[in-house]
Amino acid sequence: MIDLNASGSGLDGYALLAAQLESLLADERDFIANAAQFSAFLYHQIDDLNWAGFYLNRNQELVLGPFQGQIACVRIPFGRGVCGAAAATEQTQRVEDVHAFAGHIACDSASNSELVVPLIKDGRLIGVLDLDSPSVGRFSENDQQGIEALAAIFLRASDC
Repeated sequence: MIDLNASGSGLDGYALLAAQLESLLADERDFIANAAQFSAFLYHQIDDLNWAGFYLNRNQELVLGPFQGQIACVRIPFGRGVCGAAAATEQTQRVEDVHAFAGHIACDSASNSELVVPLIKDGRLIGVLDLDSPSVGRFSENDQQGIEALAAIFLRASDC
């Protein structure tokens, strides 16, 4: 596991994760295979996560994709919960306390903060990348920038 706080900004740690992810995905283009690898990579490389995975856009509804962690909600309507908000707005959602988020969907009661990055390729919403933590306020602005950069690497490496 990489200590993303070792340099103070965490950005050096994300640069190392980016290099590792590019290497991991270098010889594969399949979206599902890469999503499975990426979710396992995040879950095991970033500390204080209890869920890391994907919800995929299926006819304006999010459907569970590859993930690591406890069992999860299978379908999420656009606009509902943190994932649905990210899908509907196509904007990253960084929520310090999910219990204070109107319409939060509690798939795992142990989750207290969440970071959800919309996955957009060629102007089309593919789905969202969802990270959950048992700690309130787990995700910083640096985490958001780092995860968004990793998501961009994943999208460039994958056919979708």
